[in-house]
Amino acid sequence: MGITAFIVRVVAKNMESQELYNDTFFNRLRNTEYAKLDKSGHVYLDYTGANIFPQCLLEEHYEFLQNAVYGNPHSNNSSSQLSGKYVSEAREKVLEYFNAKDYYCVFTSNASAALQIVGECYPFSRDSHLLLTADNHNSVNGIREYCKSRGGAYSYCPMNQQELSINEENLNAQLKGHANKKNKLFGFPAQSNASGVKHSLSWIWKAQDQGWDVLLDAAAFVPASKLDLTTISPDFVCISFYKMFGYPTGLGCLLVKKSKFLKLKKPWFAGGTVSLVSINSNNFFLADDSDRFENGTVNYLDIPAITNGLKFINGVQIGNITRRIQELTGLALQHLMKVKHDNGLPVIKIYGPKDTENRGGTILLNFFDRHGQQYPYQSIEKIANENSISFRTGCFCNPGIDEINSGIRSEQLNSYFASRDKAGYDDMVGFLGKLRGAIRVSVGIPTVTSDISKFLEFAKSFMNTSVSPFDIIRLRDPIMLID
Repeated sequence: MGITAFIVRVVAKNMESQELYNDTFFNRLRNTEYAKLDKSGHVYLDYTGANIFPQCLLEEHYEFLQNAVYGNPHSNNSSSQLSGKYVSEAREKVLEYFNAKDYYCVFTSNASAALQIVGECYPFSRDSHLLLTADNHNSVNGIREYCKSRGGAYSYCPMNQQELSINEENLNAQLKGHANKKNKLFGFPAQSNASGVKHSLSWIWKAQDQGWDVLLDAAAFVPASKLDLTTISPDFVCISFYKMFGYPTGLGCLLVKKSKFLKLKKPWFAGGTVSLVSINSNNFFLADDSDRFENGTVNYLDIPAITNGLKFINGVQIGNITRRIQELTGLALQHLMKVKHDNGLPVIKIYGPKDTENRGGTILLNFFDRHGQQYPYQSIEKIANENSISFRTGCFCNPGIDEINSGIRSEQLNSYFASRDKAGYDDMVGFLGKLRGAIRVSVGIPTVTSDISKFLEFAKSFMNTSVSPFDIIRLRDPIMLID
């Protein structure tokens, strides 16, 4: 069943009833579009890492590939023009979905590639400042290296330790500071990729009122929340499409406000990014639109699948997805906090908010034994793998949140990095004398209550168990559970 048939037969049929908003609709969706999950007996809880694609999206795109001949859109032959038509259609659908009429849509290989464009092209100099929150993906953190290499300064705004929210007093002070700087860039996530905390989008206009350009990392936010760029208008936004609807992978975009397009100074040119180049005169002209930043040939066979993915999301409706994710997250939080050892100590520690206010469908947690000793996440993951349960473990490319949750001080980190030329997880754990990392459980469109129940049963299997100190030291070895 293709996307169009899906909308007609599954969604439109229920538009006038409450069925669209309850378990019945999403259970039917699970049975028809995500049947492989139950067929394989798999409990998938890593939707922040990657969404699962619906069957109708795959069928629609397969039909697209089968029905015509598509060529490199940089040519003018008929097959190339056809490719160009579908790429342009996808670009327009992206702008339409995000209400982004005042933006250019630059297709990239992923959200990280979109962020690299900003880092590479923003006019950092000694007369600039980069401000980041301690809660940021490493692809945002890495922009500081572009800033440093050009003599610019950077700083971080800390997070509130318990709620993992932005420290408002500090951020307000920093936004009002650096008034003497010419180019100021503030980067933060709409939703934390690690903790699931949703940060207020009001920081966008607050920063802009103080003369800052704003880079919004929306990759973890848009899969289950509406981003309306007529309501809030960051200067640069990065998106990852497989996080929204599972397929295609290897595609994201950078949305650039048209009024800030020329502020990004591309330091080189490549195929497809120029309108004219000369060898003898050593000159070139860059393209005047999104082509300027799309190096080489775009992924013209997969980009049209974005149109289908957005049709699917519109069919289910983003408001329904938001409510569904909130309900499932609340259910999981409610029951996980009740899992305790016989002595009353919790089996699970949840980092960040304990309710669904200001959070998405991501829960960051660790397991603890009956003596309050933390289990290494590697051991929990090994047991989960044996039970066909998928979640994410580690630091999630977000060192700031992990350093807060693990209680690691700047002095310890400085001492560690100063004493080594290279490093790794086990080496750092040995040096610090404490575990790092956590477990990230996240829900998505295909999640049903039975997935939550199975994870809860998994969590309960750790009740009244203990972990040997020997096994904690030997992180690569399986953990021994002792009754």
